[in-house]
Parts: sequence; C-alpha cells; structure tokens
Amino acid sequence: MVAATATPIASSVITVKAPLATDFSARSKVISRISAKKPAAAKPDELSALGRLPQVSAATEVVTPIVAGVTQASIPPCFGADTSEGDDQLRAAQARAEFGLDGSNVKVGILSDSFDRDALTPTGAREDVLSGDLPGAGNPCGYATPVEVLDDSEAEGEDEGRGMAQIVHDLAPGAAISFATAFKGLTPFADNIKALAANGASVIADDISYFEEPFFQEGPVGNAIAEVTEDGVSYFSAAGNNNLRRAGRNIASWEAPEYRDAHSCPAAVQALSAEFEGEGKPGLNPFHCMDFNPGGPADTTFGITVAAGASLVADLQWAEPWEGVKTDLDAFLLDSGGEVISDSVDRNVSRTHRPYELVGWENETGGPVTVRLAINRWAGAGDPRLKFALLENGSGVTGTEYESSSGEDKVGPTIFGHNGAEDATSVGAIAYGASEAPEAFSSRGPVTYYFGPVAGEAPAAALGSPQVLAKPDVVATDGGANTFFGECLEGAWRFYGTSAAAPHAAAVAALMREGDPAATPAEVSQAMRESAVPVGGFPATAVGSGLLDAVTALEDLGLTAGEPGAEVAEPPPPGPCLPPRERAKPVPSSTEIQPVTPPPIEGSHETAKRPRTFFLQRPNKVIRTHHHQAKAVFRFGSNESDTSFACRVDGSFFRPCPARLARRFALGWHVIKVAARDAAGIGDKTPASYSFKVKRVR
Repeated sequence: MVAATATPIASSVITVKAPLATDFSARSKVISRISAKKPAAAKPDELSALGRLPQVSAATEVVTPIVAGVTQASIPPCFGADTSEGDDQLRAAQARAEFGLDGSNVKVGILSDSFDRDALTPTGAREDVLSGDLPGAGNPCGYATPVEVLDDSEAEGEDEGRGMAQIVHDLAPGAAISFATAFKGLTPFADNIKALAANGASVIADDISYFEEPFFQEGPVGNAIAEVTEDGVSYFSAAGNNNLRRAGRNIASWEAPEYRDAHSCPAAVQALSAEFEGEGKPGLNPFHCMDFNPGGPADTTFGITVAAGASLVADLQWAEPWEGVKTDLDAFLLDSGGEVISDSVDRNVSRTHRPYELVGWENETGGPVTVRLAINRWAGAGDPRLKFALLENGSGVTGTEYESSSGEDKVGPTIFGHNGAEDATSVGAIAYGASEAPEAFSSRGPVTYYFGPVAGEAPAAALGSPQVLAKPDVVATDGGANTFFGECLEGAWRFYGTSAAAPHAAAVAALMREGDPAATPAEVSQAMRESAVPVGGFPATAVGSGLLDAVTALEDLGLTAGEPGAEVAEPPPPGPCLPPRERAKPVPSSTEIQPVTPPPIEGSHETAKRPRTFFLQRPNKVIRTHHHQAKAVFRFGSNESDTSFACRVDGSFFRPCPARLARRFALGWHVIKVAARDAAGIGDKTPASYSFKVKRVR
C-alpha cells in the first residue's frame, strides 16, 4: 500500500484539484477520504487510474523512508578487551542500542604523534585488532576494515594516536578510522588535516598544541580547520591541559591590555644589554620592563612559585600580527638573588616575525622556589596588549604573585591556537564517573582575536572590534580504559587529559553523522551544545555547554529512536594492565600474536626495595640548531638489572620508553624525567630529571 493525501505536503502522493464524488465503486473509500482532505492509502496498481481522474492532478508512489532505528539484534553487542567508560558516561552505548547506529559509513580522521611506532608499548596495533580494541582483519566483532595510516613518520612517537583510535572504536565501532601525524611542524600539521579530509574523513579529531601558535589571531592550523569545515568536516580539538587552580581561582595565565613601561628593569636584566648587542640584538632599550602592578607602585617582576622537581614553561605573546611585528619583547627568569637563570631573547622584528617568546626553568632543589619573570621591551616604541600562559600540563606551579583579575588585567584563560579555533569544537575533560566538576587541569577559555587570520607573508589587518570565542564548547570523558596508553590505575591502562576527551566527542559525532548524513558541521556542533548536560555550577569558560549526551544530541538533530529504552549491553571489566615490553615492529598482518601474560608480582610495592634511576647519556644544556627542531639522545640506567623505564617529557604523563631515547625537540626549554621499573613492577619513586634548551642560531 502507498499513502495518499489531498493536501500538498512533502509526502503527498495524490493532489486534488476539486472535491471528488464518492461513486467510484471499488475505490470509493479512497475517494471519500480524499474528498474530506484526509490521508488515504491506495494499492500501487490503482495509482494510474486515480491519476486519470479529472479532479486529480497527480498520483505517485512514495517509498517509505528509512528510520534511524533498528532492533538491537541488528548490531550485536560486542566489545574489545578494554572499553572506555566514556561509552556509558556519554550515553553512546545507549544511543547505539536505541537508534541502531554504530558509525557505519562515516570515517573519522585522527591527528596525534604516532600510531604504531613505539616498540615498548604493552600491545601493538595488530594485537589491538585481535582483542577487538581496533578494527581490522581478525577483529572478533567483525569490524574488518583496518585503520588507514596516511602518515606515521614520527619515529619517536608514543602511539597516542592509537589510544585515540581505540576510543573512537569503543563508541562508534562501525566507523572507519584514518591516522596522520601532527608532529612534523605547523605547516605539515595543516597539510595532514587537509589530507585526511581529502581521503574521506567527515569527522576529524586532534590532541596537539604547538607553543608558537598565536594567541591573538587564527593561525595556519586554524585556517586548515576552517577550510575542511567549509567542505563538510566536523572538527574536534583537545582544549589543552594547562589550567592551574589555587584557592578556587584559575591562575595559569596573565594578560594586560597594554604594555605598561616601568622605565626601569632589574639590575641583572639591564646588565645584559651589551651581551645581547653582541648577538645582534640592538640593545636600544635596556631599561623598559613591564610594570605588572596596574594600580600601585611599579613592579618589574612577576613572582611564580615552582614545586620541587617541577619545570616552569612560560609562553609570552603580544597583540601584533604574524609578519607584522614591530615590537621586540624578551623574557627573563630571575632567582631570589636577582640573577638571571633563564631567558628567551629572539629577534622578533628582524628574524622570527612572530610576537612570541618561550622561557623555561626546572626546579632541581628539594623544595618549592619562587622565581620572578621580567619582560623587557628591547626594541620598538609600541605598547601592545600582552599575555603569558604557564603551560604546565596541570601541575608544577603552586602559586603566582597576581592570582586575580584586576581592572583590565585578566587572569586564567589558557585555550589558544587551533585548540580554540572558531571552526573547531573545543573539548574539555571530565573524569569518567564524574558529573559535578571538570578536570582541574582542563584549559579554560575564552579565546579573543584582535587580528584576522594568518595569511602567508602579509600581516593580517586588525579587526574592527575584538572577536570573542566562547571556548571550550563541551566537555567529554577522560581516564577511560584502553590496552596500553597512559597510566596503570585501578587495574587498567587509563588515558587522561583532553587528548582523550576529543576522540570521545568525535565518536559521538560519527554516530550523529551516520544518523543524519546531510547534517552540516555547524548543525552537529549546535546539537551537541544544546543537548549537553550542565556540570555542577561551573561556568561556560570551564565546561562550555556541559557534558556531551549522545542520545539527546541525536534527538536534537531530529532523529527518532527506533527502540526507546532499549537494553544496553555492559562491556567486560578492563584490565589487568599488560606491562611494557620490547617487541618487533611493524608486525605483519598475517602474524598470529598470542596474548601476553603479565609477570607475577611478588612482595609488597611499599616494602620491597625500589630501583634507582640515572642518566647514562644526555645532551648539552643548550642545543644549538639552524632549524626549528633539534635531535636529543638520552640513555638511561638503573642499579638493578632487568628493568624497564617510563619517561615524562615536558610535563606529560609518564609513559613507557626505551633505555635509549632519541627524539626531536622544538625550540625552547624542555624537561625529561625517567623512572626505572623492575621485573616485579616496582618503580623508582624519585625519577631522574634533566632540563635543557633548544636554541636557534644563524
């Protein structure tokens, strides 16, 4: 049967010109309903005759539309060895059951460090396929399309991209997945965004931040995001892990509306004038440091308290466009005696053409130390807005001198670069099982632009008025279980940070794009925001619109559940953590890999003797390079044999690393910490630490 109606709506099959008589024998019931302008049904073979009636202008067949809801049996519940708890927290499992969706016909692109390059992770990509945690040939759940790797050239990566892919597969197991590295610089990063989109990805997620990305305008990566979004790609970026909390306040950044010249500097900064002049710095203004106190006596330093063993990384930028820099600012860190212990003194006007300096220092003492930041205007007479952000990955700095906004000076926001791009959905983090607060480290917004986007070698024009972007957009799960990445907690490897939140959001978007293939990126993002669940009393600058809810997001997109209230299958509990180990890579797809059993742990971790860790090889304190990156090589040792190592680079989480670590580092300060772990899994509680600087020279 087919439906018929006398009113000209989208589903009409019979259009009536005038009231019809009702004496048409076998078709009288159809005609009487049409006369009354009520929906009617007719057999397909009657349509031709009905269409010839003088009062009917057309009679056509309408094919029954497909409803985005099927029985749960059509998508059988099947899980890998370790399923992220975000599947339940974001109601993605319920959405799959009720709407009959699994991400099929959608490709999700992932940008991170590497996919399958770290030979010391507990599992490799092939093992993840066999355990059901990634798609590919041999996946026990039947998801046989392997992850498509476009660019996995970051040889020293830690396979964070594979951890992200596992999250996407947990929530949207039918989605195809592709990967490309974002670790080769800003331009290659932007190029790989476009490559993933050109390869068919309609959803893309990244978890990368570059220190040099601009604070005050859209940068090259943000431009690439805008380009692919215009072509229909939904883009998700981690908001960052740089928030710092103290006494209920967010203290990780400080911003002034203009450069306030104190007309003096600390003595040690003034004394450096001749030295910098010899290095090509003009040394014209050695007495023009920033006044950090907006309403009282001039204060030429900003106090920052650094915890014992922690590193400090301060990213200083000012409101001048790339390629149009007219002011040369430099940053200095001074100790309690007023001596310079670290500096960043690029030639911004004549060489870098970017309003950016990065200064760092490591506290190698046994207790907290307060250092003082000084900012000097070495060249230029302008008074631009300036801001510095403490990029601490959520820890290391325990206090600052100016912890509250005052007048037009602002304290707190740390989302920057493409992580807060206008066309990206910026994703903050909330721990699995939590509902009242985001992760304390989850970066806060908003983002404010004063210039148009970076455009080649020409400086962008100033905007008529500042553009304020409400970021983050939403929050999603972190700390979910996976097979190898992050920290071993609660009997499972757990992936923390907004790096984990972004792929959770991307997976929900994959379900939405499958449910409504015609939905635009703006419609998907709007549905996510409007359906998000508020998080405690936190403002939008911390949580955006709230916690993602896959079920209501699909409903807000206009979909109707096929099985409302369908029973949701429970995944098996995660764990145990497989230990780091050395393995051959890459593993041929035809190789059968047997499950690895972790070694037995004997004795108590609290009472057993712990190994000690030390460096056998490390680079110079200052590595000079003609490029934007430099290679550094480390070798680690321990007082015990048969040990493995875990490393923490620049404040990231501790992750398995080889006894010889070689990787490229960007310009600026870096800190590497390493801890030995013996065969019983007992780790060194006092990691060895080393800080160094990569400096560009001509």
